[in-house]
Amino acid sequence: MSQQGGRPTGPDDDWWAQLYDDAAQDTGPAPAPDSLDDRFASAADALTDPPAATPDPTPAPEIPAQLRRTAPEAPGPAHPTGSPPAQAGSGPPTHDAEPTALPLADPDDLGDLVADTVLDGARYGACTVRAASVRGDAARHRGEPRREALLTARFGTGDHALVLVAMASGARATPGAHRAAAEACQWIGRAVGRSHARLAEDIRAARRGDLKSGLHRLTDRSLGKLRATAAEQGVDPEEYAAGLRCLLLPADPGCRTRVFFGVGTGGLFRLRDGDWQDIEPRVTDTAGEPVVGFGSTPAETPDGDRSTLDLGVPAPPSPFAPAPEASRAPFRFRASVARPGDTLLMCTGGLADPLRGEADLRRRLAARWSGAAPPGLAGFLTDTQVRIKGDVGYPDDRTAAAVWEA
Repeated sequence: MSQQGGRPTGPDDDWWAQLYDDAAQDTGPAPAPDSLDDRFASAADALTDPPAATPDPTPAPEIPAQLRRTAPEAPGPAHPTGSPPAQAGSGPPTHDAEPTALPLADPDDLGDLVADTVLDGARYGACTVRAASVRGDAARHRGEPRREALLTARFGTGDHALVLVAMASGARATPGAHRAAAEACQWIGRAVGRSHARLAEDIRAARRGDLKSGLHRLTDRSLGKLRATAAEQGVDPEEYAAGLRCLLLPADPGCRTRVFFGVGTGGLFRLRDGDWQDIEPRVTDTAGEPVVGFGSTPAETPDGDRSTLDLGVPAPPSPFAPAPEASRAPFRFRASVARPGDTLLMCTGGLADPLRGEADLRRRLAARWSGAAPPGLAGFLTDTQVRIKGDVGYPDDRTAAAVWEA
């Protein structure tokens, strides 16, 4: 992932880490909060004066001033129906604004076709979700399928429901990339769906350590299925692989905890008070060991290689040899408490790269997404397709999910 600029400074609301750090440093007894709501309030108050962070051994690149502080501008008029997506920057775009060539179809395998665009949305608890996946300009021009997949799913009912948003990116320049991405979303969806009751309980009870370990294991096993499929088909496992990024959103209106986890490149951003904050977890923020080869069996737990934190995911024998060291990817995890008015954005590299590198795009999205109400589905799709002029063009697929907090 190319990154122009680094993580901006600002308040870090990884509240569970704050609570654990405070407990480790406290030498005397502390009164317990009266309720979980009091615990949330105490954590939110602590955000105003966070403790000094442990220095990162890897020096961060200089932070562009535009990403640290971007004042919103008044949103412009909506684009008329049928007009090309809006453009930002200078110079002509690299490709046409609309699809040109369709992917090649096999009459005996029409189920393998991938739509150019997928759009979805929902509203649960205190948040409104918008999600879209769009084929990139380069793939549209060459008649290749979209190699990114998107899954939005609700598991459970009422306040105990859990919403999953998952997106996956298949390996570049491989014929089965779109299938690998779709399978990655399906496997993690099944794993989370079967464990949703326990996961929702852990989120509400602030069991940060359990969530990190459990989601790490679920991700490891889900992506390991891809390597098993590659071995069965006689395909190079490095070609039949995918990066995976997920959000867990409790439907309980009294719980504003948002959990991000995954493997691979992309971005996690927060729009707060008109300012974009890059909150993508660094490698030093990850949950221990990397995901080995996108799915090799991890080390045993202290109780043996039992089900993953009672999530019903037993450890099967590995159907393939462990991947080489070079193919290991870090597992990323972040849990934070949202504030009213926040917008959380999770996206693949196709949108993360221009958002980090183009001030005009940041200003435009900040202006459109800082309003009193989130955009509709059509408006969100238009926003995610804003085209960047100039030599770079950013022609990759774009998959994004945004969460607006009421």
